[in-house]
Amino acid sequence: MADNLMTVPRRILIIDDDRELCELVTELLRGEGFDVDCHYTGAGAVELADSGSHALVILDVMLPEKNGFEILRELRRRSSVPVILLTARGQDVDRIVGLEIGADDYLPKPFNSRELTARIHAVLRRAHPRDSETQPLVGVGDVTLDPTTRTVLRNSTAVELTTVEFDLLHMLLAAAGRVVTREEISLQVLGRAFDPFDRSIDVHIGKVRRKLGDDAAGDERIKTIRGVGYIYAQPRH
Repeated sequence: MADNLMTVPRRILIIDDDRELCELVTELLRGEGFDVDCHYTGAGAVELADSGSHALVILDVMLPEKNGFEILRELRRRSSVPVILLTARGQDVDRIVGLEIGADDYLPKPFNSRELTARIHAVLRRAHPRDSETQPLVGVGDVTLDPTTRTVLRNSTAVELTTVEFDLLHMLLAAAGRVVTREEISLQVLGRAFDPFDRSIDVHIGKVRRKLGDDAAGDERIKTIRGVGYIYAQPRH
């Protein structure tokens, strides 16, 4: 088995109308120790994905009856289940839209089987940390992050973040006042080597910024250091 995730639910849902692809991915994932369910249309997909039975959902953008974006948008109103979006190769706009809506990661078709399993394990590691011990709170100004319960408060108000957004904010808060490089973020948060053509980090940073808003002084919390990375600014006193 490629990764020790015995405490993590092992059932994955594939939503894709390509039955041959579903069969191939099912065989692949069963070899990795997962149970797999397949669903071939957009109809009923939201309810199935929100059933609480699956550790992760693999969702294709192009589906009959209801497309992947519609499904993801509805799903995010009621569930934080991790989602890997499958997009057509070369369709950068699909990937950006998917991340904006709330996908945890994306993979362009056709994809390498090793890449798919690596992405799945990376997303599950983020969603289900193995260390169950209580971890110290991380706070900067009016923002407090609890790694144990995976919750974030801004001025005592809960901020809803996806798995990736939470881990990204955790990394930035823990390093507040110093620059975190895009390479570091890609490795530690996305679980892969940095690709300068991959805009995932930019999209996730933008979403965290919008959800947190400016600080009490009206300053931007997460500042871009052009050509290097990002810094979570210490509040002005």
